[in-house]
Amino acid sequence: MKTLRFIAVTFAFAAVLAVSAFAQTSPASSGKIGLINTLAFDSKDGITKYVNAMNALENEFKPDNTALQTMQTKIRTLQTEIQTIRKQIEDNKVPVDEKTVNAKLEEYDKLTREYKFKEDDAKARFQRREQAVMNPIRQDIGKALQEFAAQKGYALILDGAKLENAGLILALDEKAIDITKEFITFYNARPATAATTAPK
Repeated sequence: MKTLRFIAVTFAFAAVLAVSAFAQTSPASSGKIGLINTLAFDSKDGITKYVNAMNALENEFKPDNTALQTMQTKIRTLQTEIQTIRKQIEDNKVPVDEKTVNAKLEEYDKLTREYKFKEDDAKARFQRREQAVMNPIRQDIGKALQEFAAQKGYALILDGAKLENAGLILALDEKAIDITKEFITFYNARPATAATTAPK
């Protein structure tokens, strides 16, 4: 589920930072602009609650992932066997045994269809569970961003990962504007809230 995890992290914070970008800050706001790389939330030194929840999700879906990997190995083995038989037939090294070839092809087709069905099912279940577990945490992060902006005098906080992917950053003094570590420290120091409790 590593791919799913990356996708979830990449797209999860669009709404959160959209809210923060246009949020009202305190009257004492200095008009500062900050840049936060939301991809860092899911790193080793990221937001503890976020990382722990994502790791728990991965462990929850580990049996599905292992089963899919086992099926994938079988499919690759069958594919290699079929290619070997075809090559031998082309080189006239073995007589054509249609029964054997057809049996291998049928097994390959069956396994491929079964794999696709199970993969789609696992993805759908993972996405539903990911939303149930992670959305409360994302909402809490959004709330913390508002508090952080107000306390630190930021009029605008932008998602650096999104800007970089869109090619919108032409020049940047990263040391002056990147507040990712500062926000992560701020968030991790906050007391636990009911909003971050993952549903079972």
